[in-house]
Amino acid sequence: MNIFCAKLNYDTQEEDLRSAFETYGEVSSVKIIMDKFSGRSKGYGFVEMADDSEGQAAIDGLNDTELHGRTIVVKKANPRDDNRRGGSRDGGYR
Repeated sequence: MNIFCAKLNYDTQEEDLRSAFETYGEVSSVKIIMDKFSGRSKGYGFVEMADDSEGQAAIDGLNDTELHGRTIVVKKANPRDDNRRGGSRDGGYR
């Protein structure tokens, strides 16, 4: 299960997030999204858990709880839409 985590403290590290989720089961991966220019956290990330029931337990247990002084949002991540397209450059005329 891929889990979205938002409203993270900018100082929260991937190991901190992993530690919080490992209470609920096996964590496959953790990725905090970083700003490519500043190198600073954008305040959100993703946690992947191998077992869906453990993932749901983590969502239920961690959503709206405090981590490093911030109340975090934890929910199931929406599947990524690889068919996204950028805006049309022709002004809508084809």
